[in-house]
Amino acid sequence: MSANELLKYFFISFALLLSLGLLTQKNATAAAVDPLVFTDAKKEARFKNLIGQLRCLVCQNQSIADSNAELAQDLRKEVYDMIIAGKSDQEVIDYLVARYGNFILYRPPLNAQTFLLWFLPGILVILALFFVIGIIKKRGRQAQKVTLDNKAEDRLNKLIGPKF
Repeated sequence: MSANELLKYFFISFALLLSLGLLTQKNATAAAVDPLVFTDAKKEARFKNLIGQLRCLVCQNQSIADSNAELAQDLRKEVYDMIIAGKSDQEVIDYLVARYGNFILYRPPLNAQTFLLWFLPGILVILALFFVIGIIKKRGRQAQKVTLDNKAEDRLNKLIGPKF
C-alpha cells in the first residue's frame, strides 16, 4: 500500500469518526433537554418570568430561557425544582446570586459592588463630551483669521495678481 493510499484512508476514517462524534453529540444534547411539566399555570408563569431575568453565564448575552448551553439547562432545572418546592421568586434569586454573584442578574441591584456598572456609561459619555468640546475650542483658537496690513496685502497682490 502506497503512502498516498494510506493517507487517503486515514482522512476518510477521520472524517467518518468526526461526523459520528457530531451526530452523537447532537443526540446527547437533544436527550438532555427534558420538558419541564407544570401542574399549576401560576408556577409556570413564575418560572418563565424568572428564567427570563437570569443571564446565562456561558453565553452572557442570552437569558437562561434562550440559551442552549448545558449550564443554562442545569439552571432552568434548578429554578424549576425550587419553584416546585415552594420557594418564592426572591428566595430563588437570592440563592442564585449567592452562588453565582450579581452577574447572573440582567438588572443587578444598585450597591457598592455594582456602582460602576450602573454609572460608568454615563460617566464615559460626559468625559467624551468634555473631550470633544476641548478639541473644538482648541481648533477655534488655532483657526483665528489672519489679517494683513496694507503693505503685506499689496505685496501679496503683486505675487498672485489682482482680485476678481
